[in-house]
Amino acid sequence: MCDTCGCNITPGNEHLIVNDGKLSKTSSGGEAVEVLQGVLHENDHQAMHNRQHFDQHQLLAINLMSSPGSGKTALLEATIDALGDEFNIGVIEGDLETENDADRIRKKGVPACQISTGSACHLDAHMVHDALHQLTLEDLDILFIENVGNLVCPASFDLGHHRNITLLSVTEGDDKPAKYPVIFRAADLMLLTKTDLLPYLEEFKPERAEQYLRELSNPAEMISLSAKSGEGLERWLNWLRHTLQHYRRHLASGATLTPALQPDGVALHQHTHSHDHTHSHDHHHS
Repeated sequence: MCDTCGCNITPGNEHLIVNDGKLSKTSSGGEAVEVLQGVLHENDHQAMHNRQHFDQHQLLAINLMSSPGSGKTALLEATIDALGDEFNIGVIEGDLETENDADRIRKKGVPACQISTGSACHLDAHMVHDALHQLTLEDLDILFIENVGNLVCPASFDLGHHRNITLLSVTEGDDKPAKYPVIFRAADLMLLTKTDLLPYLEEFKPERAEQYLRELSNPAEMISLSAKSGEGLERWLNWLRHTLQHYRRHLASGATLTPALQPDGVALHQHTHSHDHTHSHDHHHS
């Protein structure tokens, strides 16, 4: 649970916050919901500026989302091994504590910045912006943002990135897309990871996981792969190459790419006034 995104507001306690509920006013007399809306508005504003920084340097930013232990860092290590001579890669790591994942990435010779969120269950645009000061953006082609392991909140926050990727490992249930629809609806690509373990996990059916994704009306491509065995890795690498080309073509035409953020995940934080956006938004999947 965090104090910024409203995820501590549930259908069970929401009556305390809305419609003149017991906690609808802050101690200074402000509207509690307005405070949450203000936090989200400031996040969106910061995200827009982050994206402008990325676009200025033609740097594709990708948000990796999944539950803990799905293999995000192992996938990054395998990707760096395969593409390190082709592209300049940078990584932002998000965890509640430790520098463990950033240390693994640095051992590959790639710049990595660790964000320790404390108790927050997701990264936000302000955290990412602070981390950017530790990276030399003009030297990079692709920036991976490894979000905090959590299948709920990361899909609701714009970090300024261009594409969302949701990982589902075969050690989890194949019904995760049905149980956690928000984060799978947000996916521009779904990666089914640790497929080398499939022979030992007869209950997990990849076709069933993809069917649950389709039932969310998400046409995103699903790629099955194993960072350990290398199975399916080339298809993932080709997706990255294609997406970077696609992104830079958009920039050449004066537009950028934005991820498919989920309105039902930010329902408590909607604001009605208009923004002065300077970028064109493309919500189509690749």
